[in-house]
Amino acid sequence: MRWRDLGFFLPFGLALLPAGAVALIAAGWPAPGGAAFPLLVIFGALPVIDFLCGIDTANLDAGDAAIERHGYFRALTLLTVLVWPAVLVYCAWEFTRLPLGPFGLLAWIVSTGVLGGVLAINPAHELVHKTSRLERFCGGFLLTSVGYHGFKIEHVRGHHVNVATPADSSSARFGESVYAFVPRALRDNVRNAWRLEAQRLRQGGRRVWSLDNEMLRWTALWLVLLAAFALWLGVAGALFFVAQGLAAASTLEIINYVEHYGLERRAVTPGRYERVTHLHSWNAPQRVGNWLLFNLQRHSDHHANARRRYQLLQHHDDSPQLPAGYATMFVLALVPPLWRRIMDPRAVRARGTTAHFEGA
Repeated sequence: MRWRDLGFFLPFGLALLPAGAVALIAAGWPAPGGAAFPLLVIFGALPVIDFLCGIDTANLDAGDAAIERHGYFRALTLLTVLVWPAVLVYCAWEFTRLPLGPFGLLAWIVSTGVLGGVLAINPAHELVHKTSRLERFCGGFLLTSVGYHGFKIEHVRGHHVNVATPADSSSARFGESVYAFVPRALRDNVRNAWRLEAQRLRQGGRRVWSLDNEMLRWTALWLVLLAAFALWLGVAGALFFVAQGLAAASTLEIINYVEHYGLERRAVTPGRYERVTHLHSWNAPQRVGNWLLFNLQRHSDHHANARRRYQLLQHHDDSPQLPAGYATMFVLALVPPLWRRIMDPRAVRARGTTAHFEGA
């Protein structure tokens, strides 16, 4: 293990942001500003730190079995199964206790949801691709805690098959705004998860409405968690649990927008496309951003080698390159005219054509 691999501890530092927000409110900050403190750090301070700390394009040997099996890297993703529930419980408690006011409550929900995107959905994304039953279960649990458990099914069996084609709900079309993309992705990805699971069961000769249905099992767990928050904190607790999950899922889909905007695979025959390679997703080599997201920004190699563990994901100079890390691009996506001015020329070059997806 190298010294720089200690950087993968950074996500756990974000778990302290809600407590920092509470301290600021107690010190006299206006409630909405204090509640938004995690957002100010993630989308204000981190892009600056990301820029100042530069890029990292060094690759480990992807075939090194010792690095592949190194317990340190696996333990960090599994540790989120303990850290994120603690953050979620703390945020729910403060939500019902603090005098935040309407704007403060909204800021607190969004802040919690963004943290859920980093501390729950992102490590879950790593875990659901693995062959270990423990890791896949932990990934499913993290996703269920934000109510987006269908991602476990749709992402692996849908998105990775259809990425960069019109059939993929998580690939933003050229010229599509994030405000059009996110509602479509949230709706269609849930539908696709149910469809894919029903298809799997029918092909195996099993009943769809049974305990064999993974979507039903995770949904039952989500209902148990919802009931637990309702019994503990009442209606406010239940509403918070649902709302933070919607914010976390929306955070994920905005990142999906950034990762795949405007890229497409060539059709070989009608309905069939060229093989997925590292040329079909956007890459970002910013060092700090990759530490915070378990190398998620090496997304090009992830799609080319989906089961490769995060520590071994490769940087490819010839992959489509984002001009900045995810935190910066997240904010940029929320301003469509500026996004298109910066990203459309890059997307056209990456595609090698100005042709749009059908229906774009």
